[in-house]
Amino acid sequence: MYFSAHMLNKLFSVLLLIPILPVIIIFSFYILIVDGSPVIYKQKRSGRNNSTFNIYKLRTMKKNTPDLATDKLSVKSFYPGAKIIRKLSIDELPQLINIIKGDINFIGPRPALYNQYKLINERHKLGISKLKPGITGWAQVNGRDKISEKDKIKLDYYYLKNKSFKLNCIILIKTIYNVITVKDIN
Repeated sequence: MYFSAHMLNKLFSVLLLIPILPVIIIFSFYILIVDGSPVIYKQKRSGRNNSTFNIYKLRTMKKNTPDLATDKLSVKSFYPGAKIIRKLSIDELPQLINIIKGDINFIGPRPALYNQYKLINERHKLGISKLKPGITGWAQVNGRDKISEKDKIKLDYYYLKNKSFKLNCIILIKTIYNVITVKDIN
């Protein structure tokens, strides 16, 4: 029986969601106690072929924080304990639902915020927007929050031109390493 990459992404998401659900629930209660509801944050992102979708995350910023890239926000934008949730990438866990819905893959260029026009336009010009975005990607494992938009585009383009099972495995291993070592996170 043949499984497509899309089917494998969905299958692994469902299998991961089962043991991860208690973690999501525990941190949801923490967020509810510390900063109230909502605990799940929906954010408009640019997907494949510049379509838009809502990405799901555990909320780490105080309510009514502007929709900006993380590096453009002050420390005051985060509620107590949110930085730890971000450093451990716990806020990203609800994105398994996005994979199940077919919005994203595990691996691909990180979806841009809907208002990152320069990034979206450059990706479109280079053909990067043809790829389905991912929870993690080549740019994330080579700098994550610590690299410029220009470098992200270069790394996303490299991924477009060199996408393979081997490169995806390298990205997956580097992602696990970066999360465990809390590498390159602002």
